[in-house]
Amino acid sequence: MKVKFVLILTIWLLARPVWAGEEAVPPSLSAIAAAAEAAVIEKIDAPDGAKITVEAQNLDARVNLPRCQSPVEASLASDRAISRNNTVKVSCISPDQDYPWQIFISVRAEVLFPVVVATRPLANGDILSADNLELKFVNQTQLRGQQFAAVDSLFGTRVKRRIAQDSPIFAANLCFVCKGDAVSVYAKTSTVEIKIQGEALADGNQGDRIKVRNINSNKVLDATVIGVGEVEIKL
Repeated sequence: MKVKFVLILTIWLLARPVWAGEEAVPPSLSAIAAAAEAAVIEKIDAPDGAKITVEAQNLDARVNLPRCQSPVEASLASDRAISRNNTVKVSCISPDQDYPWQIFISVRAEVLFPVVVATRPLANGDILSADNLELKFVNQTQLRGQQFAAVDSLFGTRVKRRIAQDSPIFAANLCFVCKGDAVSVYAKTSTVEIKIQGEALADGNQGDRIKVRNINSNKVLDATVIGVGEVEIKL
């Protein structure tokens, strides 16, 4: 991911001191913090467009730092997934002691996802449109379920559970096709497309399989939701 790569490269350059002739020197506090932040960023799994912020704890300037023969190295102290607060081990080889020097510091991470949210309270039956939706960056800790990253992808869908203002729009709270709706039923082959009218017998979002009734023959068909008020069947 381009954004993530730039962040890691920038922090790595900040963390990497100049080692003239491999002379052992104490690392700076900023180098230690930058190395710890880079270790956390490298483990964050976030989509393109997400905003990532990391901040290492402030280290006491009075801490006694040893000389290091090479730049400090940093790694997560556990194999757990990145969370809001993370413990990072920073270490180096020092000529001043018989074992690697190390310190554990806390790094706070925040990942904000671009998601569609409600601009006002929404009630059951409301139709989603540009007037009641917007895109906002939301902390990943607030996301539980399938959310959406494009406002226009939800135009025309219907709310089936109350949604509070500024809350993310989750798939479980709406339907592209709602039970009882009149729907356009498409049957396609490589050479022909047939369109008939039907009635949805269940709620469904894009990609869901639902039952629909052909209003002409009264036959119940298995169909896939392909858009707002639209389903497709296989011939």
